[in-house]
Amino acid sequence: MKLKYIGESFGVDSLTNGKIYEATIEDDDFYRVIDDSGEDYLYSRTNPAPLDSSSPGGRWEIVSE
Repeated sequence: MKLKYIGESFGVDSLTNGKIYEATIEDDDFYRVIDDSGEDYLYSRTNPAPLDSSSPGGRWEIVSE
């Protein structure tokens, strides 16, 4: 699936506002997303944000399933 991240960009290799990412559903709480690092990581389905709380995060918009 493809997801668009809407929110404050964070990290050099994490998520960028307005960018579309390849992802899969991991479980009810997480997407597995190939982020700006080129690796896949788990991100919250409801509020993707850095673990250190350095950004308020954002939300996902489904582009295609």
